Amino acid sequence: MLKRLFNLPIISSLAKNSPSLKHHIIAREKHNISRRQISRSALKVMQRLGDGGYEAYLVGGGVRDLLLGDHPKDFDIATNATPEQVKHLFRNSRIIGRRFKIVHVRFGREIIEVTTFRDNHTDSGSNNSAKSDEGMLLRDNVYGDIRTDAARRDFTVNALYYTLDRFSIHDFTGGIQDIARRKIRMIGKPETRYQEDPVRMLRAVRFAGKLDFDIDKATAAPIHKLGSLLANIPSARLFEEVLKLFMGGYGSAVLPKLREYDLLQYILPATDSALKNDLPYAEALIAQALVNTDKRIKNNQRVTPAYIYAAMLWPSVVAEQKKLQDEGMQPVQAHQQAAQNIISQQLQTTSIPKRFTQSMKEIWDLQHRLSRRQGKRAERLFEHPRFRAAYDFVLMREEAGEDLHGLGKWWTRYQEESVEGREAMVEKLGQGRGQNRRRRPRRRKPNQD
Repeated sequence: MLKRLFNLPIISSLAKNSPSLKHHIIAREKHNISRRQISRSALKVMQRLGDGGYEAYLVGGGVRDLLLGDHPKDFDIATNATPEQVKHLFRNSRIIGRRFKIVHVRFGREIIEVTTFRDNHTDSGSNNSAKSDEGMLLRDNVYGDIRTDAARRDFTVNALYYTLDRFSIHDFTGGIQDIARRKIRMIGKPETRYQEDPVRMLRAVRFAGKLDFDIDKATAAPIHKLGSLLANIPSARLFEEVLKLFMGGYGSAVLPKLREYDLLQYILPATDSALKNDLPYAEALIAQALVNTDKRIKNNQRVTPAYIYAAMLWPSVVAEQKKLQDEGMQPVQAHQQAAQNIISQQLQTTSIPKRFTQSMKEIWDLQHRLSRRQGKRAERLFEHPRFRAAYDFVLMREEAGEDLHGLGKWWTRYQEESVEGREAMVEKLGQGRGQNRRRRPRRRKPNQD
């Protein structure tokens, strides 16, 4: 698809021009986007806005991904209608956000996000615009037109606008050219744009990993210097960004980018430390976890934040447990305390809902319990609500090279056996244990005379 796209006349001609491009309109016959590829709900929103006398464009990642031959998960609309005007047109909508007001229009489970064209913020003290001392935008509800809106977007590849008017694409920043060059390039001065919103640094590496693009040199240059600004981002927002990084189906491509630009320390400090200190199996385990997650997402299988965080933090939990045991703490208590310590450290950076931290602890706890299978223990473990996640975690540890003495293979067979077969497996396990155990001499009863 990329080859076909780059061979289109408009792409090949733009790729030879200067990066400082002006407004280009790509006619329908010169691009590969069809209405059949766009969500019906998004088309309905665009059509109703148009019927209401407003401009409406499909914008951002949806346009970018369609040009690249992918299937977007979300479709966002940009319009000159204010949030209140949009809400008036759609009963099935609500306005959300204070920093950036947007409108969510709901069609069953699908949500179409509608944003009003933005303008450059001002320092005039208006209630619609505000900056922190570090230059971060606290409010940005200054409205403009499509040109100013394009200038306010982050990267050129995300500033492409598709319209139902003649089904053309509008490009104000050279996004088509940068798709052809496979470049992630910031609109405006990168250092200023990162100061306005430090999360843009995470977005740069996420898009580079997802699209297999390079980050433009000028766009990449300030990242190492400004990475610490991520400490100013609310922990709840960083939690959502971590999910976007590692639960989008391309986490294994994003992680090397995070490490290259030294951003991992600001979202998963314990993981960053484990990798930098080369803790046993840390790199292999985390890489395997991301490969497995990417596969599950591509196969439309369920993934949970608890599993991702459990995998990312496990090497640190193991190291912390060893440290506590060396200090004299008993293994079970050391494990529980280590889990709590690492989660507490992570919560200082990103918020994690309690339902996920509880699941993480259970997955970690079962790593120890799954090796104790004698008697009725195996049956009880098999019925545990977190058994499947813990079992998958064991398999992942073995795939990463850790020798668990055939634990994963044993549990795999256990699940395939009949009730009688499972009982026989447990009995055999007990016999083997008994053969390897030395007989203890009987204690003599004290003389009762």
